[in-house]
Amino acid sequence: MAYTAIDDPSAYFKVQLYTGNGSANHAITFDDTDTDMQPDLVWIKNRDATDKHCLFDAQRGATKVQHIEAGQETTDTDTLDSFTSDGFQVDADVKVNTNTEDYVAWCWKESTTSGFDIDLFDGTGATRTEAHGLSAVPHFWVISRLDEADGSRWCVYHHKNTDAPETDNLQLSTDAATVDVTRWNDTAPTSSVFSLSGDTSINGDGGEFSAYLWTGKQGFSKFGTYEGNGNANGTFVYTGFRPAFVLMKCIDSSGTDWNIWDNRRPGYNPNYYLPPNKNLAEVTAHELDLLSNGFKARANNNDQNKAANTYIYAAFAEAPFVNSNGVPCNAR
Repeated sequence: MAYTAIDDPSAYFKVQLYTGNGSANHAITFDDTDTDMQPDLVWIKNRDATDKHCLFDAQRGATKVQHIEAGQETTDTDTLDSFTSDGFQVDADVKVNTNTEDYVAWCWKESTTSGFDIDLFDGTGATRTEAHGLSAVPHFWVISRLDEADGSRWCVYHHKNTDAPETDNLQLSTDAATVDVTRWNDTAPTSSVFSLSGDTSINGDGGEFSAYLWTGKQGFSKFGTYEGNGNANGTFVYTGFRPAFVLMKCIDSSGTDWNIWDNRRPGYNPNYYLPPNKNLAEVTAHELDLLSNGFKARANNNDQNKAANTYIYAAFAEAPFVNSNGVPCNAR
């Protein structure tokens, strides 16, 4: 029996906490005791302040930053200086390095093994397909426009977003419910391409775009759905691994935020969260348990557990529930 595709998730995904020092050339080294990893995508948020979410990737290069509220890429040499062999280096910008303030960085390595691909492309304004490098059908992607300042253009596909996900769209930058649109040309992705309409948000003529695409890997990542029960003893969601990161969104109701939980904030159950569609400081309400084989809602609010509402999620592992040798992981 194949329990997991990846025994060591830390080789492909890490959550890193750090404290800013307000100085240039602040080197952040991953402090876990597992495998070294040079990240290809680094997403930084100041936990203490209402600074913007900052996303950097190795395809666009260090100092090239996107903010979810704006979308447009800017060059800022005071932000992320470099991707290093086991971490990254930040400069003195307050969004990434205010003295004494606390930050979280979610970091991914691009590879076929981990099911993550970064794709940069130019828009044509016409219906077409775009190749990806996953060698598997993508389950989740986010596309943003790099050359225009429009935060509403962080367009999301999720393979469990309604019964016909190729006809629907969510936006990472807003609290809106899912919308039936033709952005994906009403065509399901394949193991080699995904489909685009001529919509200016994802394929405008002459536009520049970035796409982050993932496919699920047993024991490492899962992109699923669950129904809320409206109870503080909330729904349990089986992932097949102990999550290090969970992103979720209610697809039925507008006014419900995206939320991110991870295994480092605060490091025990229940956990703190950050909404990527808002530039809030960390919310210390305890509303999610991360377990050895999944996660469980611990609140009855609309953002994660409204009765009869559907939620999509993207989760990445700290450890597989059972490794390739049949050895189970420990609970938190």
